[in-house]
Parts: sequence; structure tokens; C-alpha cells
Amino acid sequence: MPSTLHELDDLIPVVDEIDVKTARGDVTLREFTANALSHTPFWVKGLFAVRMALAAVLRLETTGVPDSRGMRPETVSFTPGEKDAFFTVMRGEEDHYLLLKVTDNHLIGYLAIITDNEKPSTFQVVTLIKFLRPAGRFYYNLIRPFHHVILLSMCRAGEKSRAPQ
Repeated sequence: MPSTLHELDDLIPVVDEIDVKTARGDVTLREFTANALSHTPFWVKGLFAVRMALAAVLRLETTGVPDSRGMRPETVSFTPGEKDAFFTVMRGEEDHYLLLKVTDNHLIGYLAIITDNEKPSTFQVVTLIKFLRPAGRFYYNLIRPFHHVILLSMCRAGEKSRAPQ
């Protein structure tokens, strides 16, 4: 595990899975986060539809496709307890990192976005998973290949500046 993830020192010893993706872009942490979390192409929506069927079989909590289309850099929250897309903000520091959490009945998922705040910035996108029951491990192992594809797609979306609207 990279020793540069000091913002997550309290979580690393207690989670079951850790995945780190790296991205670079001439964007701020707010821009990267808004772009990444609002990225829901049609194929991601299709994967969420499959997840709904799988969730019924495994008796997982079900959620629909997250609707984050309206997420803008200025609406990204760093306030603990507030929502960013379907995640709850755990903690963060403007222009440095943001830690988000989603809890289901089978696992807890954390998404951390950490930046060096250089130009262009390097972003570490960290997924941390804590299994709450055996179905969580089974589910995560089923979706693992898709997780990587989705995260890489989110990173590519996060790297890009949006045109002014």
C-alpha cells in the first residue's frame, strides 16, 4: 500500500479491499470530483440494472442508478454528513482530499479522492471496501472487473475541464 495515503491511515487497517487509481488533469479537486461523480454513460446505467437483479437474488439493499447529472464543482460538499451524489461526506480538506462513504447491508464502500494540488494535478482515487457479511465479499468479487472499468472511466471524466455553461 502506498505510504502517501496518510489521509486514510485510520481506515487502511480495518478494510478488506483497497484499490488505487491515478489520474492527472489541469482541474481542481472540486472539478475532478464533480466530473467523475456525474459521469454516468449508458453502459454504467446498464450495469446498475444488472446490479438490481443481482441485489434481489443476494438480498442486498437496492438503489437505482445514481442521478448526479446536476453535480457542479460549486455543489461538491466537504461538510461531514452532507451528500455528494449517493455518497455521504465523511471528511475532507479543500484542494487536498475528500472522503466519501456509502453503506449497504452487505458492505461499506469508501471513495477517497486525494490530490497534490499541482498544475497539472495528480489525483489518487482510492476505493476501500469493508465487508459486513459473506454476501458482500461474493458480490464484490462478481463486480470487481466492472469496478475497475467504471473507476477508470470516472477518472478519465474527472480529468477533463467542462466547457462553461
